[in-house]
Amino acid sequence: MRALLAVPAARSTWRRYAYLVIGAALVPPFGTLAGFVAPALEGGLGEAAAWGVAIALCGVALPIAIGMLPVVRELEIGAVHRLLDVEIGDPATAVGERSWQTRRRSAAWFVAHLIVGGVIGTLTVVLPPAVVSACVVPFQTGDVQLGRLDATVPGGLRSAWIVPVALLSPIALVFLATSAGALLARLAPHLLGPSPAERLAAAQRHAMRLADRNRLARELHDSVGHALSIVTVQASAAGRVLDDDPAFVREALTHIQTSARNGLRDLDHVLGLLRDDASSRAPTPTLADLQRLLDSTRSAGIDLSTDVTGRIDEVPQAVSREAYRIVQESLTNAARHAGRAPVSLRLKIGDDDLELELSNPLDASHPQKPGGGRGLNGIQERVTSLRGHVSAGPDAGRWRIAVQLPLHPTP
Repeated sequence: MRALLAVPAARSTWRRYAYLVIGAALVPPFGTLAGFVAPALEGGLGEAAAWGVAIALCGVALPIAIGMLPVVRELEIGAVHRLLDVEIGDPATAVGERSWQTRRRSAAWFVAHLIVGGVIGTLTVVLPPAVVSACVVPFQTGDVQLGRLDATVPGGLRSAWIVPVALLSPIALVFLATSAGALLARLAPHLLGPSPAERLAAAQRHAMRLADRNRLARELHDSVGHALSIVTVQASAAGRVLDDDPAFVREALTHIQTSARNGLRDLDHVLGLLRDDASSRAPTPTLADLQRLLDSTRSAGIDLSTDVTGRIDEVPQAVSREAYRIVQESLTNAARHAGRAPVSLRLKIGDDDLELELSNPLDASHPQKPGGGRGLNGIQERVTSLRGHVSAGPDAGRWRIAVQLPLHPTP
């Protein structure tokens, strides 16, 4: 079991080591460039000043500028995810933002990657030859140079202490690289991840997407659900008198065809919204289309009485659209649960608000048909979006839903 647990840990260690080696591999080009720039500046600045300027330009300014590039940040995020096993967060937010704060944090990460990787890479290159040289020190008589290092050690048995130190140094290097990788892994979300402002912006975008999805779900539920409910009622009525009243059946089939066509039109409208295809969008129905909705409901054999007062054409478009959908969903619920019971609709348009009330008698001998439970929730969401009020439930032997919508809702 311990061996099985050790395998993932070893893989993680070597992946982090590989990430540091990548940083080390990125360092030499900057040094090479500085080697070209310094001689070109020696004539006017002197050797020491020329090398100082070259190092400042090629070893500091240039890495910072490169680290600010969006493509470098994207590459670093990918490498951190794969090699350091760190989740940066929302990829769209982490990669997509271009604020200067994000660029500065990305530059700091890139420079840290170069520095830490350069140190580990340099030790990786110089340490093995130094270890080999140190192991032969006790057997030499003169001074022994430790690999590519400038340091020398006198040969002989008196320098034998250096052998165990040399043999332990690769283990120390592994621990150093592991610690450096762990440190970078802890810093990665802070330097490469989204800032608090970016997280807030991402949360707002996510909330807007959810609101759009809920709006489309309500449109689909209210429009297509109404058409299917009317078709179901009409088909059920036609089935009961199929042999006795062919004329009624023909009329019912005509209404079914009309209801199905209207449902398909509304479905095309919602799908057009999903595709963001303007050519597929039909005008959203408003209270101006109320009479067509009432006629469709009556065609299902529902005894519907209406009382409409006020100027429908003076209702603002936003309120008119939502009021139409509320009436549509209320009639759908009545057709689904109350069957052929008489339904009363009252719509009053005043100077400041719109009042809507729909009711039907409750018949204990006819149990309520099961529904999806989304109708009232959809109505509540529509009313809330317009800062109105809604109440629904049994009232003196009737099922009653009452809605009050301000005609000019304030934000």
